[in-house]
Amino acid sequence: MIKRLRSNIGDFLSKSFFRNFRYNNYIVISKSMISVFSRIDKDAKLYDLQHGIIHNNKKRILLVEDDPNFGIILRDFLKMNEYDVILAKNGMEGFEKFKKFEFNLCILDVMMPYKDGFTLASEIKGLSPDMPIIFLTAKSMKEDVLKGYKVGADDYLKKPFDSDVLLFKIKAILKRNKLSSIIESEETEFSFSSFHFNSKLRHLSYNNEKEVKLSPKENMLLKLLLIHKNDLMPRELALTRIWHDDNYFTSRSMDVYIAKLRKQLQKDPNVTINNIHGEGFRLIVK
Repeated sequence: MIKRLRSNIGDFLSKSFFRNFRYNNYIVISKSMISVFSRIDKDAKLYDLQHGIIHNNKKRILLVEDDPNFGIILRDFLKMNEYDVILAKNGMEGFEKFKKFEFNLCILDVMMPYKDGFTLASEIKGLSPDMPIIFLTAKSMKEDVLKGYKVGADDYLKKPFDSDVLLFKIKAILKRNKLSSIIESEETEFSFSSFHFNSKLRHLSYNNEKEVKLSPKENMLLKLLLIHKNDLMPRELALTRIWHDDNYFTSRSMDVYIAKLRKQLQKDPNVTINNIHGEGFRLIVK
């Protein structure tokens, strides 16, 4: 049976209900609603709250939060959304766990005893410069936000926050990080139909004709299309990776660069860029 308690997180944590919470229940947060589910046998395969065991391959998140109640709720919410989460209660413990395990992303509270989130983030970046970091904080002063970004934060959320927004940010950051890794590590030479493309030199050539040097954005966009050759290249991935923002103006700018690439590729009838309405683009190579 599902029991729903309408409340925000702060109100919920102030109730004695949470203190009587048994390990064989788990919590799902969605916006202002907290749902408590009694675990039955068929749910056990999802994960075991008592031991924190995830039974599938998940992206692993380090969550460092000194409020034990909020930390447990957020950990279990992220687990229910298919992330493997390791929770630490302060910055010192968080750094030790970061050194012990491999992570895909870190979520750090700013105000913590022993070692604050800014210091922890600096130490994490010292060991893993490309590690994505999201700060959670009750502080919203401009100076604090800027300090967070200066130490390498990818995003900054002020408590209380919408849990759906956090999920969106996590997914966007992980997608961007994955795509960045692909672009930087994959081959730079591409041959498709009658074209040859060197992304390192930004050179595109057709048959034996003289090479054309693409602009930086044309170059990155063509490489993304080739990575997703004959498959969908999501619009949001290109916008966040190349334009670093997804809005009306960056979308129009990308459309201009798609038109420029189409002009370069129109020499070969076996190569086309198709627009998938509302989704992205597909580079078709016959």
